[in-house]
Amino acid sequence: MTSRPRDAFGRPLPRDTDTPAEPDPEAMPARETLQTASALLREGRAFRAHEVFEAIWKATEGDERELWRALAQLAVGITHAQRGNARGSAALLRRGAANLLPWDGTQPYGLPVSALRDWATDGAGAPLPAEKLLAAMPPLVDPNDQG
Repeated sequence: MTSRPRDAFGRPLPRDTDTPAEPDPEAMPARETLQTASALLREGRAFRAHEVFEAIWKATEGDERELWRALAQLAVGITHAQRGNARGSAALLRRGAANLLPWDGTQPYGLPVSALRDWATDGAGAPLPAEKLLAAMPPLVDPNDQG
């Protein structure tokens, strides 16, 4: 399946645009997924981060599958904020926070689940502009962790 070209916020562009489509990301190991998504979020590319999370979510079996789905939902919540859809952003941030509940108080792959849940809940309750929402997001990975 050929990906459709998209703008910076993941909105589809006309098929005849000069902007090339990025291929759908392949599922990566967990730490690589978090590092890649973290870098994309720092660049303001929340939709692409969502696609990275979606790839591992769809390739994962068992309980951990829901962890990746929740992270994809948080990234879509940011995407909605970037598109100016405060209601959609709040809904996805709430859903992502709720779906992270089974991991609350843990740090799978170093992921600060409780801090992410707090951030998403706060962001859903008082919608912020996308830039501020991203700036307030806890880091997904420790910048000093190389492996």
